[in-house]
Amino acid sequence: MRRSLEILSIMVIALTLLLGMATLYTVKAQMHPMIRYYEVKGQVYSLNWAGYAVPAEEYTVTGVAGSFIVPQITCTKQTTYVALWAGIDGYNDSTVEQAGILAECSGGKAYYSAWYEFYPSPSVTISGFTVKPGDHIYVSVAYLGNGEFNITLIDYTEHETFSTTGSVSGALLSSAECILERPTVAGQLTALANFGTAYFGQDYTDIQGTCYATISGSTKPFGSFNSVTEIVMVTNNGKVLAQPSSLSSDGSSFTVTYIGSR
Repeated sequence: MRRSLEILSIMVIALTLLLGMATLYTVKAQMHPMIRYYEVKGQVYSLNWAGYAVPAEEYTVTGVAGSFIVPQITCTKQTTYVALWAGIDGYNDSTVEQAGILAECSGGKAYYSAWYEFYPSPSVTISGFTVKPGDHIYVSVAYLGNGEFNITLIDYTEHETFSTTGSVSGALLSSAECILERPTVAGQLTALANFGTAYFGQDYTDIQGTCYATISGSTKPFGSFNSVTEIVMVTNNGKVLAQPSSLSSDGSSFTVTYIGSR
């Protein structure tokens, strides 16, 4: 009887560990390539992205470094989401190599987490990585060759660092981004969380060399590339949800202002 109880106890512990491991790799909200709505005079309107991208010729973008301040989201009874990230690809192709933070309002409470993604593989929560409003976050994505990427995420406020590598088949290496996104849940675009104003780039975070892209071997601020593109988040009816500011004078920094949830 005692042995049976010991075996049962071991089985329960093992099952608990397995379930815990599964939750580390399950992110309810998923980030995606840009869903383009329309384009007017070089300004792009998207259903899920707001921020800046630097599109380039295929196989020329080999690195991006971004930074942002984790926003304090305002919660009501409505379930809402917002993600901030930096990455490669996704502007005009079907893969994204990225990392960032996710803020969720659920049941009137705010929840924050860090994640990375080698899309089309699902987003992965970074276990044990503490994220709080006001934290200064650094993200870098570097192409290593043969379809492999390195992702590094640092929370300078909490003194935490995470790094991983992964492979993405068919990555075109054709854009770099610093983006605020409304993700999807169960395949549907979510309501955008009220994030107030989000701050991106070295002028706001004091993390130098962000938002910078490495294209054809040259590493420069986004605004130094002629192809840099502003992206405004809108609804299917063209209503603006999130509006980026102009880039700073050094081309590295900008804000995104919350306008509406959906």
